[in-house]
Amino acid sequence: MSSNWFKIVLKATKVEYGKSLLLKGVPVIFNKSSAKLKIGNNVTIKSSFLSNLVGLYSRTIIVTRTPKAKIEIGNNVGISGATIYARKGIKIGDNTLIGGNCKIIDNDFHPIEIEARNADDKDKIRTKPIIIGKNCFIGCNSLILKGTVLGDGCVVGAGAVVSGRFEDNCIIAGNPARVIRRLEKTDG
Repeated sequence: MSSNWFKIVLKATKVEYGKSLLLKGVPVIFNKSSAKLKIGNNVTIKSSFLSNLVGLYSRTIIVTRTPKAKIEIGNNVGISGATIYARKGIKIGDNTLIGGNCKIIDNDFHPIEIEARNADDKDKIRTKPIIIGKNCFIGCNSLILKGTVLGDGCVVGAGAVVSGRFEDNCIIAGNPARVIRRLEKTDG
């Protein structure tokens, strides 16, 4: 099935995308008016059940939720059935792989305070940008929480719940995630 019709939808909603965008299945991509959603060159977005043998629970979902939100996905990035949801900002570096069913969310989704939550006061939702470096690998079913900064070359273990700042070339795993090993630095 051709994804050319979906690329027309992306252009109509002012989603910028580079050369050789490959869609396997139909993702859910929503760009709020005045927000910025940019996808680099040679990006692969998998959204069909059989496109990743991990077994995807849903299609890939990429959403800018507020007019000031910004999502930047670098070149040569692979995404499988993940949710990338920004109220403020999410940046994903070149050559990063995002495993099946990961969630990358720069906000709490709902206010923490009871009164604000009951009133559904969207202005009280806490947000903090996420930065994922170049050459990272994020294992399946991981959750990357608001304010997380992953240095270049980080590996996130499957099912990890990640919050905080992590230096380059770390293996991060667990709930809460912590550094379990440091990788040798390489050129590239």
